[in-house]
Amino acid sequence: MQGARVIIVGLGRSGTSAAKLCLSRGATVIGTDRSPLEHLAKEARELPIQLLVGGHTGVDFSAADLVVVSPGVPALGELEAAEAAGVEVIGELELAARFISAPIVAVGGTNGKSTTTTLVADLLAAEGRRVFAGGNLGTPASDAVQGAWDVVVLEVSSFQLERSPSFRPRVSILLNVSEDHMDRYPSFPAYSDAKGNAFRNQTREDLAVIPADDAECERQARRGQARVVRFGERGDFAIIGTRVVEQTSGAAFELEETRLFGRHNRENAAAAIATAREFGISVESVQRALSAFQPLPHRMALASTLRGVRFYDDSKGTNVGAAVTALAGLSEPRGVLIAGGRDKLGSYEPLVAALEKRGRGVVVIGEASDRIADAVAGRVPLVRAGSMDEAVLAAYRMAEPGDAVLLSPACSSFDMFTSYADRGRKFVEAVARLAETLAKEEP
Repeated sequence: MQGARVIIVGLGRSGTSAAKLCLSRGATVIGTDRSPLEHLAKEARELPIQLLVGGHTGVDFSAADLVVVSPGVPALGELEAAEAAGVEVIGELELAARFISAPIVAVGGTNGKSTTTTLVADLLAAEGRRVFAGGNLGTPASDAVQGAWDVVVLEVSSFQLERSPSFRPRVSILLNVSEDHMDRYPSFPAYSDAKGNAFRNQTREDLAVIPADDAECERQARRGQARVVRFGERGDFAIIGTRVVEQTSGAAFELEETRLFGRHNRENAAAAIATAREFGISVESVQRALSAFQPLPHRMALASTLRGVRFYDDSKGTNVGAAVTALAGLSEPRGVLIAGGRDKLGSYEPLVAALEKRGRGVVVIGEASDRIADAVAGRVPLVRAGSMDEAVLAAYRMAEPGDAVLLSPACSSFDMFTSYADRGRKFVEAVARLAETLAKEEP
């Protein structure tokens, strides 16, 4: 890249990291962002690059040798024109992968990516492997370029995989694909194909890890040439009760005493175990790491148990598929769901169907309340709430001893909260306040 003229589009964490990488390789860098200068992070403002902010007016994309697009940047006419003029336009993931020498594990899927990424990293580190864990999880992939890693584990989103023409992970995991981001993609197949881009450059030396009996994930995996390993009830890594059984060896991995709650987390664990075993991690080390694993916040985290009712914080469940999976995976016979937030414009019918099977009722909050209520239309009990405290109290009153109260909103958080983490914290705080109220009522 020595002497190359590179334009970075989007100066969040990924764009800032990409700019640093390009500078370290001798490029001349221009950074552009639609936000005004004062809204950029201090690290971005202090980069030794030319900054063009407040939009992309005045940016001559056609004169660049390379354009690097941050994941959050939507399709832009300027980028399409640059490509038409012969300029290479790639994503930050693609840029980083071109300079990462260690084998890459890509963890994709609509739901469960962050938990699985973290778990894969923990399992690999259990025998002393030097592991980088990042990507969509938080630390940009470009940050991995300078380190001496044995394995680089990257959570990969559909956005990151849109412009990744040569990306080839040693192991590519696709946990699931369900409707999401319909505000960005013209159709579900287009969204699914973006997810599946992680498979397309794999060879027979690589591994694809997918759920058993999932036709869509199977279709995506077959876009490449990788060996395919499946997880699930009838998978190569079979989920049998609370154990994951490696069919080729008979080795069993016990999940009963771990902090991985719910059926979907057993599936995440099975995918992670399959990956660790591909890298030669011993049965003993895998089991030890599973037992020590600390789940990420706001992902099926047990907040409290009050009078026989368990409260789970799954605030990261920001789409319908995630909420359906969380509800279906409860170990409790019934659950009261707290759902709602900023609508993503998908169908809520799968959520209502799951509620009919496992739900005691649903409490709706936020902007999507009306759409969810219309979808429910009397099929399960429904209560509206104006705040998280109201929602927690209403859910508790609907629940019976032995039930769960599950915050898995199926929507983004930006109508009432600053982030899914803020929403999760507010839920945990509301549960704590409810516990104090109940304690005062006890004789």
